[in-house]
Amino acid sequence: MRLPVAFVLSSVVAATPLVGQVGAHAPLDHEAIARQVIAALALQPGERVLLVGHPQFARELIRPMRLEIVRQGGVDLGFMEVLSDPRSGDDASRRAARAALRVLMNDVDAAVMMPGSSSDHPEYQAMQDVLQSGRGRTIHLHWDANGSIGLLPGHPAPPLYQVDLAYQRALLETDLAALRRSQDRFIAAMRGGLVRVTSPAGTDVRFRIGDRPVNRQDGDASAARAARGRILIDREIELPAGAIRVAPLEESVSGTVVFPISSWSNRDVRDLRLVFREGRVVELTAASGADAVRAELAAGGDGASRFREFALGMNPLLAVPDRQPWIPYYGYGAGVVRLSLGDNSELGGRVGGGYVRWNFFVDTSVWIDGEQWVRDGRLIR
Repeated sequence: MRLPVAFVLSSVVAATPLVGQVGAHAPLDHEAIARQVIAALALQPGERVLLVGHPQFARELIRPMRLEIVRQGGVDLGFMEVLSDPRSGDDASRRAARAALRVLMNDVDAAVMMPGSSSDHPEYQAMQDVLQSGRGRTIHLHWDANGSIGLLPGHPAPPLYQVDLAYQRALLETDLAALRRSQDRFIAAMRGGLVRVTSPAGTDVRFRIGDRPVNRQDGDASAARAARGRILIDREIELPAGAIRVAPLEESVSGTVVFPISSWSNRDVRDLRLVFREGRVVELTAASGADAVRAELAAGGDGASRFREFALGMNPLLAVPDRQPWIPYYGYGAGVVRLSLGDNSELGGRVGGGYVRWNFFVDTSVWIDGEQWVRDGRLIR
């Protein structure tokens, strides 16, 4: 069953972080997880690797990961702990910490952003500054610490052990070569075609990507892959793998995106319709809550009313379950679509401003030049 819903990640109820908390009946294989994650870096002898996270969430992974760095020929730089509250201190102190950490991290070849770290932490931001300078690479193993579970209205959160085991299976068992082939076929079709996304609720939006860079999350975090990257997120590899991401040509985006149930400005909104012309919201209506939508977009600045990103999850091991459905790992599973709003500069787009809203859809269909690739939330090619 596919439900006609869309929502932003920050508005859903997120379960507690999971690593090391699954209980005796469903233990994680932390050594296997560490081997897979560090192997994705394809370390060259002497490369320096730093772990960043919070011990409350990552404690049982820290030792296996550090040992695996050494076993695979890297230099272990240890574990950098972030604060549980990333907004601790005033803005000036966080800026000063970010600048100082940027200097310390300049010689880091690779970092693993582990559970508990987020883009609000100065440690995370400092490493992104290094990436922006054209050196280094990161793996993002957010697991669930940053709300990677998406909940569907009317359905409870899955048990924590179920989420852990789903993520572990996807990390350890995904056929990465097959995933890359699927991603490459879809990207090649998009490159010269007109992409159309529809839904039973009335979404019907079209766009082209032209020569925009397409980020392929295929589990390859090697230095060679990072060197070929065109945009920031080509140096930020998510594990488990699965999604392709692109900022469409802004002037090509037109049509309507419908949100049957969503949350804006921390308020419920029903039957929201956003009409886009040349990548900008030109009309906004809702059965209820339209003022909450307008308030959030106004607070987000000019970029908040702009189309940010199209993303498609392509990993069959992270698909939305038919029974007791929930959306795994930021929508990286097969058939999940993200139609995001806001700043797309990290994707090579022209929209700035800092506001980002990820909208997830689990019942859309995707067409390229009239050829269907996704039907009602399921990959069919």
